[in-house]
Amino acid sequence: MAIRSLDNLLAEEEIRGKRVFVRADLNVPISQGRIGDVTRIKASLPTLRRLLAAGARVVLSSHLGRPKGKRVPALSLRPVATELERELGRPVAFADDCVGERAESAAAALGDGQILLLENLRYHEEETKNDPDFARSLARLADVYVNDAFGTAHRAHASTAGIVSHVKITAAGDLLRTELASLDMLFSPERPFLCFLGGAKVSDKLGILEALIDRADVIGIGGAMAYTFLKARGESTGDSLVEPDRIEDAQRIMQAAEKKGCRLLLPSDHVVARKAEAGAETRIVSEIPDGWIGLDIGPESARAYAAETESARTILWNGPMGMFEIEAFAGGTSALAQAIAASSATSVVGGGDSLAAVNQLGVGDRIDHLSTGGGASLEYVQGLRLPGVAALEI
Repeated sequence: MAIRSLDNLLAEEEIRGKRVFVRADLNVPISQGRIGDVTRIKASLPTLRRLLAAGARVVLSSHLGRPKGKRVPALSLRPVATELERELGRPVAFADDCVGERAESAAAALGDGQILLLENLRYHEEETKNDPDFARSLARLADVYVNDAFGTAHRAHASTAGIVSHVKITAAGDLLRTELASLDMLFSPERPFLCFLGGAKVSDKLGILEALIDRADVIGIGGAMAYTFLKARGESTGDSLVEPDRIEDAQRIMQAAEKKGCRLLLPSDHVVARKAEAGAETRIVSEIPDGWIGLDIGPESARAYAAETESARTILWNGPMGMFEIEAFAGGTSALAQAIAASSATSVVGGGDSLAAVNQLGVGDRIDHLSTGGGASLEYVQGLRLPGVAALEI
């Protein structure tokens, strides 16, 4: 796949004085105007700094949350502009819309080496519909297009796919290129190749499970999706989240794993509670009784999963081992994060809760690659074509 890189762009084109429309992934958690995690903002900085240093007039765009075509004040990108000013050490102008007269006037007012952040793209439902007129409106703000939003590269939206046909000069940003290079390694990993998959539903991870069985030596499963597998194996799951319509899929996955020599690990003990809430009474059990909900892998399972990392040469982790946002059910996720960080294996970690775990524990710098794309990284590792990447092919 031939895609122009930022290196190519800066070497081949005179960028100074040109408006460069950058699609970034600045979809950060914001509560009461305060940003909870700046990982995605920091990940966008290398591309922005290089363009600004080259004298580009940067028009920066992103979505935030799911406003579904409505102006939701709590999902405004204005706090991100303030954070970007701190990170970049320079003013960041803000336009209260992403298309139309206000956005165009703000973009026209930019000088060389200046940056403008547009308001939330998804305030317009035309963004997610990849509406051609909306894509053309975005393109009016640009002389050059750079996609650095790997986290939305699996979506054929106006700002990730539709705009490209209306801008002559396009490139992939540094973050997007790094993501692709790091994930490419997982197609021919150094063995043993160990994977950990968590999250709520088997249906969300079915595709990646099917793909990884052909490549992985060991797959450890956690989160609520583990209970569908345990149910499929005939074990008691109490009142835990189970997808009844996915039990046959779980049985098929387990049979395929055995046939292909991939060890599929399921938790042998569990942290349970009667309610999935902070302050609830908890127990550690090997069999989940009626009336109780499995909310984290237990300490025995956490030790077993961690032990697998000691001999691994490549590790992929996507999804928490339990309800990580509540401290009582964060033990499995935290133990796994520590073990992967301590491992000598080449490690790739993706998914919001997994990234939060390694960052909160202060071990993010010991992970080889922190992927900013949850769904995008899973689809790419499956071998699926990402619309935002395909649109950049030359």
